[in-house]
Amino acid sequence: MSESDWDTVTVLRKKAPKASTLKTETAVNQARRQGIPVETTQKFNAGTNKQHVAAKNTAKLDRETDELRHKTLAPTVAKLIMQGRQAKGLSQKDLATQICEKPQIVNDYEAGRGIPNNLILGKIERVIGMKLRGKDIGTPMAPPGKK
Repeated sequence: MSESDWDTVTVLRKKAPKASTLKTETAVNQARRQGIPVETTQKFNAGTNKQHVAAKNTAKLDRETDELRHKTLAPTVAKLIMQGRQAKGLSQKDLATQICEKPQIVNDYEAGRGIPNNLILGKIERVIGMKLRGKDIGTPMAPPGKK
């Protein structure tokens, strides 16, 4: 116990006020009374209850009569996918696993609901051996390596 220092003094002080308490109205008024320079600025649109401001072209959008939606696969291409798959003796699930996609995507493409994606169409073309894009839709594709 000879090592312990009995002459050390511990000083306890109050913590500095948090920034949120310095911003209160009472804290600002107290600082003004003490003569401390206080700078107050109001943020742009602060104190207003506007969360969503109407855009300038809202009327233009209201006048729009076209229904905006994604372009879907042509019905002829959808039928070609189905016929080519059945000619190869594949189920929708088998075709999906061969092209590394979900069976739901193959189902959507065959029903004509799918959004055309050239990557997926290219994979399906290779598996069923039939052109699905371009001018010569429905023609058999040449085997790889032969041109």
